[in-house]
Amino acid sequence: MSHPFSVNEIEHALRLPGFDGATAQIKMAPAPRPSQRPRGRSGQSRLGGVLLLLYCRESELNLILTLRRDDLQSHAGQVSFPGGRNEPDETLLDTALRETDEEIGIHASELTVLGELTPLYIFPSDFEVHPFVAWYANGERPSFHPHAGEVAELIEVPIRHLMDHSSRQEEMWSIRGFDLRVPFFQVGEHKVWGATAMMLSEFIERLRAVSSP
Repeated sequence: MSHPFSVNEIEHALRLPGFDGATAQIKMAPAPRPSQRPRGRSGQSRLGGVLLLLYCRESELNLILTLRRDDLQSHAGQVSFPGGRNEPDETLLDTALRETDEEIGIHASELTVLGELTPLYIFPSDFEVHPFVAWYANGERPSFHPHAGEVAELIEVPIRHLMDHSSRQEEMWSIRGFDLRVPFFQVGEHKVWGATAMMLSEFIERLRAVSSP
């Protein structure tokens, strides 16, 4: 494989002592954006798990994103990782793996879990998301089977593209009546922003930290 990172290096990047994952995420956070759950918010935040699935395509390290259908009740039309809400009696990792199976047809038995990223609070949906990173076990491109009821498109992204600083762009958007500065990753015709971009940012910054000068 020609990609610059071995599985061992990726595992090392995910376990770097003292690495500030939250600061790495903030680099791609819309501004202004609350970083913690407001103390006055009633009840408890919902929990979710998502998976950054890595694999090799044409000798290059890739990850998979999904474009959610426009007619879904939550996060319609957004680019995201496979994942969803934590169910009773399952761990957050189990959630990420189950949702990956349901959404794109890759079973947990085909994956090697490498580590996890920093949990991220999402204010509009009151979710605390826990991101995990896994490697498709044989290192080749998986045979994806997207769930037609949830996934409009699969987006295969070379890590090399995300490592290129030119993939990061920024615009002013009006969201829910507020003007926000929104950084995003331009991936083909798609703008990957919000929580997905923030988690991607942490992953990429961790890889930078273990890269050769």
